[in-house]
Amino acid sequence: MNSETRQCQNCKQDFRIEPEDFAFYERMKVPPPTFCWRCRAQRRLAWRNERFLSKRKSDFSGKDIFSMYPAESPVKVYEIEVWTSDQWDAMEYGREYDFGRPFMEQLKELIDSVPVFSRSVLYDQNSPYSSNFTGFKNCYLCFNGNDTEDSIYCTGIDRSKNCMDIAQANDAESCYDCFAVGQTSRNFGCVSCGESYNIYFCKGCIGCSDCIGCVNLRNKKYHIFNRPYSKEEFERKLKEFNLSSHSGYEALKREARRFWLGYPQRFMEGLKNEKVSGAYIANSKNAEYGYFVISGEDLKYCQYVLYGNKNCFDYSIWGENSSLVYESVVVGQGVSNLKFSHECWPEVRDSEYSFFSQSSSHLFGCSGLKNKQYCILNKQYAKEEYQALIPKIKAHMDAMPYKDKQGRVYKYGEFLPIEFSPFPYNRTMAQDQFPLSGEKAAEQGFFWREPEERKHEPTKSHRDLPENIADVPDSMTEEYILCAAWDEDNEDARKHNCTKVFRIMPQELAFYRHFGIPLPRKCWNSRHWERLKDRLPLNFFKRACGCAGEASGRGIYRNAAAHFHGSEPCPNEFQTAYAPEREEIVYCEACYNAEVV
Repeated sequence: MNSETRQCQNCKQDFRIEPEDFAFYERMKVPPPTFCWRCRAQRRLAWRNERFLSKRKSDFSGKDIFSMYPAESPVKVYEIEVWTSDQWDAMEYGREYDFGRPFMEQLKELIDSVPVFSRSVLYDQNSPYSSNFTGFKNCYLCFNGNDTEDSIYCTGIDRSKNCMDIAQANDAESCYDCFAVGQTSRNFGCVSCGESYNIYFCKGCIGCSDCIGCVNLRNKKYHIFNRPYSKEEFERKLKEFNLSSHSGYEALKREARRFWLGYPQRFMEGLKNEKVSGAYIANSKNAEYGYFVISGEDLKYCQYVLYGNKNCFDYSIWGENSSLVYESVVVGQGVSNLKFSHECWPEVRDSEYSFFSQSSSHLFGCSGLKNKQYCILNKQYAKEEYQALIPKIKAHMDAMPYKDKQGRVYKYGEFLPIEFSPFPYNRTMAQDQFPLSGEKAAEQGFFWREPEERKHEPTKSHRDLPENIADVPDSMTEEYILCAAWDEDNEDARKHNCTKVFRIMPQELAFYRHFGIPLPRKCWNSRHWERLKDRLPLNFFKRACGCAGEASGRGIYRNAAAHFHGSEPCPNEFQTAYAPEREEIVYCEACYNAEVV
């Protein structure tokens, strides 16, 4: 079959469907999509509230609880302990299929009526203010991770300990203010580093220790801005940087980022791959347009899927040995042949339009079911009845599709409409990747929620905080501090859910003192937003290698080694998340590897 160009019914831009795409759709017995891959990703990510909790009433007990769903959300919310118990039965919400109304309309009514769990957690040990995790212990405002303890303000963190202000880390200990680090200890202000110890403001360094402001180093020790020093010189220079002061910390952070820009960046953030494209991919094979993919095979248009997944398209969040997943979000732990679904785990199989279901198979348009099979809209059917009814429902979905307020048409084969998400757009991962203003979000049909007005007025401005951590009194934990992001740009702060005021927690202050780190001037949400600036976007561009022969194209960087193309410009082209207008020098694999030392 030949490739085809179609127009996305959402953004109106053309997109291509390749022969291997058609082959996958045929295998999954679904029609080709009518949204482009980025609009499909945005739609799914609008169903993922990764790191926000709200106080609301339990619809079971009436108690105040913390929930991923704000009070304005239309769904019913039970405490996680109740939801997982036998105190209620989702089958009681079962209903007959109505061929006189669109399927999506009926499914929306079911999803809003069947209770959902307040937080998505397994094995919670003293981590009541965290969510989307398995096996957290003594964690505070940590989200989306596994087997982590004694950490604060972290997102996307696995098997780590004693970390703070980290996004995307695994096997990290005593790290702070970092993005995308792994198998590391005592990393501070670092980006995309691994197997390193006691390094400060480094990028792309592997196997290093005792380094400051370095980039692209391998197995080096006692280096500052890529220059070697003796141990004594290094320790003296480290003291001179005065990192325990706010001005010293921020000055070195800015200087390091300027230094990084003078060195080539590898066209793709990845490791140990075969035939892959995208960003942040490791140990994978045949993964196209991937984004944060680990140990995947035969994947396309997948984001944040980890550990042993095969034969999946348009799959966002989770993984763990899942296969044949299409247009689904937050599903994992052995799911298979799963389409258009959300929050299904573990071992949910052969199901479509399934939500909040566990250990079940052959579900269509169901929510909240556990250990069930052959159900439609939470009603039980005999196997033969189920198999006879499903084709009729799919035909009905095509004959009577759902149309949203913007005129987008949802026939069989589409994930749920944008307007159905129970989460405010600005509290989902969609806002992180596809940021919108409140007005733009409303125009596109997304649910939006303005940041909550805090009950407490600031008792201290960020401008009045002590310059050095040594001068911070114990009483600082009692202050309500005005966030610098709110003070500097109120409108921009609202877009990323700035809390306006923030507090320094006792365990947080102990961390700063132990490692000699100055107090932050921004709330944890604003710090997270700043950290995301170190992350490449979920968008890909065709570019040529930036190596012009003996130096980079603009002459900023002079090559340290001879390249395969000699003094002529490198002929290689590639797909990359580095947009053409960005400042970074972007090299192909061969040219980058020649320069790494």
